[in-house]
Order: sequence, then structure tokens, then C-alpha cells
Amino acid sequence: MAEILSLSFMQNALLAGVLVSIVCGMIGSLVVINRMTFIAGGIAHGAYGGIGLAFFFSLEPLLGAGLFSLFLALVIATITLHDKTKIDSVIGAIWAFGMAIGIIFIDLTPGYNADLMSYLFGSILAVSHSDLLFMGAIDAAFIVIIAVFYRQFVALSFDAEFAKLRGVDTTFFYYLLVCMMALCVVATIRVVGLILVIALLTIPPYIAQVFAKRLGLMMVISALFSVAFCVAGLMLSFWLNLTSGASIILVASLCFFVFCFKFKDLRG
Repeated sequence: MAEILSLSFMQNALLAGVLVSIVCGMIGSLVVINRMTFIAGGIAHGAYGGIGLAFFFSLEPLLGAGLFSLFLALVIATITLHDKTKIDSVIGAIWAFGMAIGIIFIDLTPGYNADLMSYLFGSILAVSHSDLLFMGAIDAAFIVIIAVFYRQFVALSFDAEFAKLRGVDTTFFYYLLVCMMALCVVATIRVVGLILVIALLTIPPYIAQVFAKRLGLMMVISALFSVAFCVAGLMLSFWLNLTSGASIILVASLCFFVFCFKFKDLRG
């Protein structure tokens, strides 16, 4: 263990795992409670379009993914807010649109040599100082937002109609939640990639809800589970020379299956 912690890239990777776990614990809990997993998946895969655009215009990939994800989030929120019956079709179309745009613009980019697999499946061992600053900024901003508007998010999550009658601007907070989800996806790309981000966003909260009766406690427990999965996955990938992002999700998935067998709450 001391050998691992002496390596600077492992120190960055562990710190990235902790920072991402905090934001995934908060937003993932809201995603699970509000049954927005499919929306999160649509944004995650659609973000690939932003990466393709960023390569084509020689921009920072995560900047492209962030802006494009926010655009997709606003589109999804606008459509689903007014007609939830079309949610599956809309998200499926946006999912495919984003991936197609990304692939086409990458094809059009002359002489690109980027390691695109790192954006699809993560590259936590290559996390840079700027990545850590971005993750830390997202954490700080989301902690403040959720602390200030915690009651509104609880009301939106458990009884949106009643919250609206009590004067809560449910439309605004729905848009805010979907946009926060998009930024959470972008922050997590470097850790597990676009393909696997939905697992880290939802598995810890699914398990955490067994132990928590309040949303705030669920967020904390979810973040702790996520940290444990990231650390265990990193250790596994280091010792067995495996892909780090896949190792993290493998550990999370195995724990989820174990909890499914032990607790009935996760089965239905």
C-alpha cells in the first residue's frame, strides 16, 4: 500500500476517486430517488458528441463535453417536463444523436491521434492537476447548491405536485437538477468513462437507500460506498494490471449483486 501511495499518479487517481465519489453520491441519490437513470444515461452517452466537436475545433475535450452535455440536458428537460410519455423515445434519439455526432466529427478531424478509449472507458491514472481542480470546483458548487436548496430538492423528489402548491418553483429545480446531472457526468468521465459513468452514478445510491431513510444521509452513505469502490477498484487494477475504470465498476457491480441477494429492498 505504501508503494502505491508513493506514486504521484496514484495519489492523483485516489484523490480523483474521492472527489468524483462526493459529487456522484449527491447527484446519484437524486437521480435514483427521482427515477432519472435513463435520462442520466442519455446525457452520458450523448456527451460523446461534445468530445467529437472539441477534437474537430481543437478545444479541450472536457470543455466540449461539458457544453454539449448542458445543451442536451436543457433539451431533455424541456421535452420531458411537458410530455413525459415521450421520454423513452426522446432520450433514445438524443443518445444516438450525440454518439453519431461525436463519431462523425472525429472522422472529419484531420490526423487526430487522441486516445478515445480513455473517454469511453476512463483514464483515472492519467488525471491531471487541472482535472482535479475541475472536480473540486464541481464538488464545492454542488455542496453549496444542495445545502441551500435541500428542502426544495426533497420536495421535488418525493411530491412535486405538493411542492408546487406550496410555492416551490419545481420547473426551475427540475432544470437545475438535470444540468447538475450533466456536469456530474462530465466530472466522472476521467474516472470511469462515458460508457461506465451511469454505473458509478447509480449503484452506490441503490445500495445506500437500504441504510438511509433521509435523502441527506443517503447522499453521505452513497459517497462513502463510491469512495470504497474507487479505492478497491484502483488497488485491483494496480495489482493485476487491469483497466482502472472497468475494475472500479466491476467491484461496484459485484457488491451490488451481493446486496441484492441480502436485501430485498434492492430487488423490487
